Amino acid sequence: MRGGGLLVAGTTSDAGKSVVTAGICRWLVRQGVKVAPFKGQNMSLNSFVTREGAEIGRAQAMQARAARVEPTALMNPVLLKPGSDRSSQVVLMGKPVGELSARGYHGGRQRQLLEPVLGCLEELRSTYDAVICEGAGSPAEINLRRTDIVNMGIARAARLPVVVVGDIDRGGVFAQFFGTTALLSPEDQGLIAGYLVNKFRGDVTLLEPGLDMLYGLTGRPTFGVLPYAHGLGIDEEDGLRVSLRGTVRESVVAPPVGADVLRVAVCAVPLMSNFTDVDALAAEPGVVVRFVDRPEELVDADLVVVPGTRGTVRALAWLRERGLADALLRRAAEGRPVLGVCGGFQVLGERIEDEVESGAGTVDGLGLLPVRVVFAREKTLARPVGEALGERVEGYEIHHGVAEVLGGEPFLDGCRAGSVWGTHWHGSLESDGFRRAFLREVAAAAGRRFVPAPDTSFDALREEQLDRLGDLIEEHADTDALLRLIERGAPEGLPFVPPGAP
Repeated sequence: MRGGGLLVAGTTSDAGKSVVTAGICRWLVRQGVKVAPFKGQNMSLNSFVTREGAEIGRAQAMQARAARVEPTALMNPVLLKPGSDRSSQVVLMGKPVGELSARGYHGGRQRQLLEPVLGCLEELRSTYDAVICEGAGSPAEINLRRTDIVNMGIARAARLPVVVVGDIDRGGVFAQFFGTTALLSPEDQGLIAGYLVNKFRGDVTLLEPGLDMLYGLTGRPTFGVLPYAHGLGIDEEDGLRVSLRGTVRESVVAPPVGADVLRVAVCAVPLMSNFTDVDALAAEPGVVVRFVDRPEELVDADLVVVPGTRGTVRALAWLRERGLADALLRRAAEGRPVLGVCGGFQVLGERIEDEVESGAGTVDGLGLLPVRVVFAREKTLARPVGEALGERVEGYEIHHGVAEVLGGEPFLDGCRAGSVWGTHWHGSLESDGFRRAFLREVAAAAGRRFVPAPDTSFDALREEQLDRLGDLIEEHADTDALLRLIERGAPEGLPFVPPGAP
């Protein structure tokens, strides 16, 4: 089956493309298929650093793990990192190449990237038995079709069959499937092999008449109905998809009898990046993680995290405008724990000199850590390994700001001053021994009787979740039909004539 492929498209953003792609990868690798994920163009502030020092979307790193292969820049050749509503940093083959407006990107730059994107896909197809590609947004964004390098543009160029995923939990999935197909050109319609329903609750037999009618209207089958799966903590791509108010990540395992619950508040700063850093905290029994945007929500928190951001100076201004900066200063004065990660670390320092990201020049930080930051044009991309609190720590770095640590106790690449910690290292809390040691320090400072579970393995929990995704595909999708699609390539121009068409 060398070089087989499939494109997983979606009726909307967040229809489930990322998790379905991961599920198909995990199902295939369990069948002995050598498989790799691919997304030609990704827009996300959740990114990851590969072993060769390339920055890619974190969702593709998760999918590579599902496929049990090492992630590389080939799997996500173009990454867009929004810096505002109108512009993004363009990362090509893992390295930033500039900042472009949406008009500038779609006006010509995007089309120029089709050739290198297709080159990456072909290199993967020459190496792996199958490549499962993920689309972006919807393939029916007809205003962007001319410059498309991630949906039907790449499907047509690489002759990939397309399965369209729809989120039935949001409602309107039949209209979405039909409308998505109807809006495409006849040439693109010919590549749509069928549909996959995601997040279904209830009795699937009640859905079957609708699926039969959809087949009659489009001539295309539905390859499966995936049930709604609770408790999946799989890395998200574009940010928190729900309102921050009440957004909670809570361990599904109860704390030991007699132990306190530990409450973590994460400041939901603008352009928040790599908020997946706190998933390892939420994996601990008895830890509740909440995203907040008001100072009163910090009052009962045992730990406050200021996370990464693509707009450090903007985040600093937001903290001050919201009253959160004053709340952080009060916490530090009272000896209550605060952790800053990457941009959050920079915010906690004394001074920021930024002529790169915001062009704001010199800005005073919160002054909670003896650190001064100067933004460099060259981005730091690294996979450091070190030690903290007597435990081995692994992480990854993605930042323009260069920190000069002027005092405090050493803490990874940053420092600690009293109850305030700061580091550029993302992912450090995924190191189990370090996470437990850190939480013991937090609990002691907060006066809690919280005891971290001695056997919680974040790595094992992540593997269990990926296996659950593979199970969803294996148990609820027509895997024989999917395998035929992957092996045989694009369908032979399935007809589609919308009712009422001449």
